[in-house]
Amino acid sequence: IGVVASVHIPSRVDKSESSPPKQCDQENLLPAPMVLASVHELDLFRCFRPVLTHVQTLWELMLLGEPLLVLAPSPDVSSEMVLALTSCLQPLRFCCDFRPYFTIHDSEFKEFTTRTQAPPNVVLGVTNPFFIKTLQHWPHILRVGEPKMSGDLPKQVKLKKPSRLKTLDTKPGLYTAYTAYLHRDKALLKRLLKGVQKKRPSDVQSALLRRHLLELTQSFIIPLEHYMASLMPLQKSITPWKTPPQIHPFSQDDFLRSLEHAGPQLTCILKGDWLGLYRRFFKSPHFDGWYRQRHKEMALKLEALHLEAICEANIETWMKDKSEVEVVDLVLKLREKLVRAQGHQLPVKEATLQRAQLYIETVIGSLPKDLQAVLCPP
Repeated sequence: IGVVASVHIPSRVDKSESSPPKQCDQENLLPAPMVLASVHELDLFRCFRPVLTHVQTLWELMLLGEPLLVLAPSPDVSSEMVLALTSCLQPLRFCCDFRPYFTIHDSEFKEFTTRTQAPPNVVLGVTNPFFIKTLQHWPHILRVGEPKMSGDLPKQVKLKKPSRLKTLDTKPGLYTAYTAYLHRDKALLKRLLKGVQKKRPSDVQSALLRRHLLELTQSFIIPLEHYMASLMPLQKSITPWKTPPQIHPFSQDDFLRSLEHAGPQLTCILKGDWLGLYRRFFKSPHFDGWYRQRHKEMALKLEALHLEAICEANIETWMKDKSEVEVVDLVLKLREKLVRAQGHQLPVKEATLQRAQLYIETVIGSLPKDLQAVLCPP
């Protein structure tokens, strides 16, 4: 999300980027006119300071794609908090819907406020107190005030149930019955408090907080990345003239068993129910989004390795005992792969592309003139 100019922006902006079904329906709803910083320019510490004791719980809620209502005093505060929340998972792509500023006039108002079905996976930023009653059935409500840079950090604040939130309650807090899977990082909170006492610049505090969240996400994702890599077929199993082998299926049970010797405890000191967090993560839009993206990348890599294997093989030897139908089929498949590779969909070297083109010409040259005319029309 880049810098948004101070112009009137439609309340609903659709992403042009294609995305898998159910995976990424990110539509930004921005107040207008106003100026929003990019995610990287957000003062993360200033945004989270009033609810800093809950930042790790909020990270878990974002990771699991839970519905979250952000109740703020102004469109600016609402938008900044929603963008700060959606940036918590970097480098993991945020794959849920989020609305930095949602009003009663938006087209999804009825859908989001109905009590006949569970709330959607969306982070909803609002300013109208009317939503406190209307969305009281939502499982997680974050109440934030105007950011203040003076004074100490908020003391340890207990979570409250959403039903406890009153219209006149203006104190920042997280209203939820959710119990965090991981223990809170008290060392981080002490370090940030020390920074406040020493008047450490807010951008430095933000960098500390951002690094903590980044390392937390990486510790969670690395075991998934390692396991996913193990599902890739061995390169020696890829032969030139056979259909490439399939990527092995993702087994949640096998992955959970692998955590004993290759889990997040290797890179993160935080204790807690990591297995429980992974089990719940498997049901979230973020696992669906992450898995689809990785599977797509691996499938393209597999196809690229297959093309390289063909280009390294002796094509003249292969053609000796093949029928014209088989040879034509090879030409068509090679051309399809070449088109995909040239469109940068396949991660292959330029030399491989040139070799593939040469192979196509060689194979066509071995065919009768009438077939050559069909395959290479003037």
